[in-house]
Amino acid sequence: MIRLRPQTAAFLMLALVMLLWAGNSIVARATRDEIPPLTLALLRWTGALLVVLPFAWRHLVAERAAIARNWARVLLLGLLGVAAFNAFLYTGLHYTTASNGLLLQAMIPALVLVIDLVIFRVKPRGMAVAGVLLSTLGVIFIVFHGHLTALADVAFNRGDALILCGVVAWSFYTSLLRLRPALHALSFLGATFAIGVVAMLPLAATEWHEILRIRWTPEVIGAIAYVAVLPSVVAYALFNAAVASIGPAKSGQAITLMPLFGALLAAAILGEPLHGYHLAGMALILAGIVAPVVSEARAARAAQ
Repeated sequence: MIRLRPQTAAFLMLALVMLLWAGNSIVARATRDEIPPLTLALLRWTGALLVVLPFAWRHLVAERAAIARNWARVLLLGLLGVAAFNAFLYTGLHYTTASNGLLLQAMIPALVLVIDLVIFRVKPRGMAVAGVLLSTLGVIFIVFHGHLTALADVAFNRGDALILCGVVAWSFYTSLLRLRPALHALSFLGATFAIGVVAMLPLAATEWHEILRIRWTPEVIGAIAYVAVLPSVVAYALFNAAVASIGPAKSGQAITLMPLFGALLAAAILGEPLHGYHLAGMALILAGIVAPVVSEARAARAAQ
């Protein structure tokens, strides 16, 4: 039986999380004309809650007193990481390009470092900052097909503003996960998913007329099932576990893998070709993630 070091296991979990979330963005873009964005978010978290509740119920009952004592923290994390991020992301993808969405999400690692510093006084190591810059450059390479001069032509619209709000919400969620109460993982998922459902209900109600026009094709039902189970139940459980293992900063940096996985999924599912700039961007992203880890390991060995 192969036993992985906790840090290695955490990074493998994060890689799977980013693959699933890349698929989430592709599904959200692909169904934007079939399902209203806030309705998709409501259906996603309702489905996720129904999936996790049978497993989480006994833990929720056993820990109801702890949840009540820490209600403010649980509520804040549920609103930021489940409700706000997804509402802003899905709505923003209706008005902006995939490239702009990916570019804005690449800001998350840097924002997590800033939030850690401002709120928790966690000063980032120089190599960590360098890693974020390298990975962000890799994202830009992929998004702009290797033509960095295209940055000057980027135009931002209301969709970008919405996604930027989501990026800020997710960055706070990632950093504030260190304040997560000592609850069972399933209790935390169940509580935050329930918060997401309650928060999305009045928002989705504003799309009532569009909801009546949804055509419930197998493709639409399959898309809802995908976003409810894999990017929600599975990915959130793995992401929360990874943050608990290696911390918010390292976990947040893994976000830069999403555009890479998005390009690979587009090639595999949509038949879009892979180019040299994909490989260059992949090299930069991986270098930005691996370099700080190697530097930290060497520093730890030298201190022994």
